[in-house]
Amino acid sequence: MMDTSDLLKKVRKLEIKTKGLTKHIFSGEYHSAFKGRGMSFSEVRDYQYGDDVRNIDWNVTARTGGPHIKIFEEERELTVMLLIDVSASSFFGTVTAFKNEILTEIAAVLAFSAITNNDKVGAIIFSDHIEKYLPPKKGKQNILRIIRELINLTPKQQGTNLSEALIYLNNIEKKRSITFILSDFMTEGYDQALTIAAKKHDIIGVHIHDKREEKLPDIGLIQVADAETGSQRIIDTSDPNIRAAYAKHYRISLEKFNKYFAFAKSDTISISTEEDYIKALQIFFKRRAKR
Repeated sequence: MMDTSDLLKKVRKLEIKTKGLTKHIFSGEYHSAFKGRGMSFSEVRDYQYGDDVRNIDWNVTARTGGPHIKIFEEERELTVMLLIDVSASSFFGTVTAFKNEILTEIAAVLAFSAITNNDKVGAIIFSDHIEKYLPPKKGKQNILRIIRELINLTPKQQGTNLSEALIYLNNIEKKRSITFILSDFMTEGYDQALTIAAKKHDIIGVHIHDKREEKLPDIGLIQVADAETGSQRIIDTSDPNIRAAYAKHYRISLEKFNKYFAFAKSDTISISTEEDYIKALQIFFKRRAKR
């Protein structure tokens, strides 16, 4: 845990960077991608030629003897939830940044985009249990608190349990939310919890990965450690069977991520630690806005 002055400097630096990106790049894209997705009931009026028959209020129609329809309006504010993975595997990176640093920056960009559009933002920070819950609120101070927690939090556990985080989301957030899951998704068995949560919430999986997770370099004998279990061993990276097994482990994890989200009918974004995440998010927002 860093001292207060260092923490404030780091928060301020991240605020300046991500808030600037949000202001100049994401405000319009975010609004187009998500506004209008949430509709709330406004009133009932007489049916008029051309109205969508799917909106007929049959109870009122039966009571009055004449056809009536329900009128909906765009919700003035949305709730954005950030589910952020802080398990030990996120503290890994070999090129320009650790995965957890990219996760924090993306979380900040999404949060500032949301408050620019007058939406509430909350966060569930998780490992293999819920590390911290920050209820949805409006305003800059709430965003800065989320950033402070992400920068300064020392996780109590090392593992990953996405299912528990999704169950917690469903139990604690009664209102439909736009939920971004920021993780390396180096876990499995969360498919059922994801499918259930996706029936209630609009879920987007943001997959962060590092190129060294995809392919092990041929550099001879090295000592490796499992970040989540702490176990260590010596492996021979010149052995093609070992490199193949390593690549297979990552490929299976990625295949499950894509399969689980496709089955839940939820969107995904995949971002490398050496990639420009701004461009990746822009492409996603623009693609989603066209739907």
